[in-house]
Amino acid sequence: MASLHGKIALVAGATRGAGRGIAVELGAAGATVYVTGRSTRTHRSEYDRPENIEETAELVTEAGGHGIPVQVDHLDPAQVKALVDRIEQEQGRLDILVNDIWGGEKIIEFNVPVWKHSLENGLHMLRLAIDTHLITSHFSLPLLIKNKNGLVIEMTDGIAEYNNKNYRLSMFYDQAKNSAIRMAWALAHEIEPYGCTAVALTPGWIRSEMMLEHFGVKEENWQDAAAKDPHFIISESPRFVGRAVAALAQDPELARWNGQSLSSGELAKVYGFTDLDGSRPDCWRYLVEVVDAGKPANVAGYR
Repeated sequence: MASLHGKIALVAGATRGAGRGIAVELGAAGATVYVTGRSTRTHRSEYDRPENIEETAELVTEAGGHGIPVQVDHLDPAQVKALVDRIEQEQGRLDILVNDIWGGEKIIEFNVPVWKHSLENGLHMLRLAIDTHLITSHFSLPLLIKNKNGLVIEMTDGIAEYNNKNYRLSMFYDQAKNSAIRMAWALAHEIEPYGCTAVALTPGWIRSEMMLEHFGVKEENWQDAAAKDPHFIISESPRFVGRAVAALAQDPELARWNGQSLSSGELAKVYGFTDLDGSRPDCWRYLVEVVDAGKPANVAGYR
């Protein structure tokens, strides 16, 4: 596979978690990466967390690419338009768009029916998960489709096969994450005539900054969290799904995936990449064959 030197990427929602992991791995492959989000070193979003876009951009550059931080609220069309105008002015092209904007962790009410869930929070969650992606695609795709082999990735939680059979613990969350899969399917039809590809992509159980804090561990000792939840042993670092994105972006036969719902674990087997620890966790197959089947935690054959 070719490197991504000379390629321009936009990772929308790259402040932390999967977005940061994706941005860094695109940088490791040589890409110039615009990293966007609401949190900067001088301003925190409603998350009120320390991670920021400047830090992500620095990690991209350290990895071998060129990271460019831009503060953007992707619910604001004017800010998104200004971002894309800047990319066009500075680079003249856009090769990779990763729609990873989310931000709903603190307002989800799991295992609460729709009539009891906060309507305000539920509708805001849908705006964060759906409107932001549509706004970003609306302004970004005219630039991306100017060149063939462009790639659009709709980040979500869950593959279509799993989500179609499983209630995702909240009406609002279910709609949010399934909508991204459907958006990728629709985009595939709209950009295919221009020689471009759209896919939905999910990580497995990702060890985001918030998840590590939840279990009281760090990336260096994450396996200690298996004492609280044995299934956590199937988790993966944010860089794993980042490597999936980088592999897709470098695939000369990328169009074979157009419109599909993919996972980091599935793509690791196809492209041969590993997580930082050399493993290849296949979380979604594990969920179906072990967790849903009611079997005791056993990752043999899934890492």
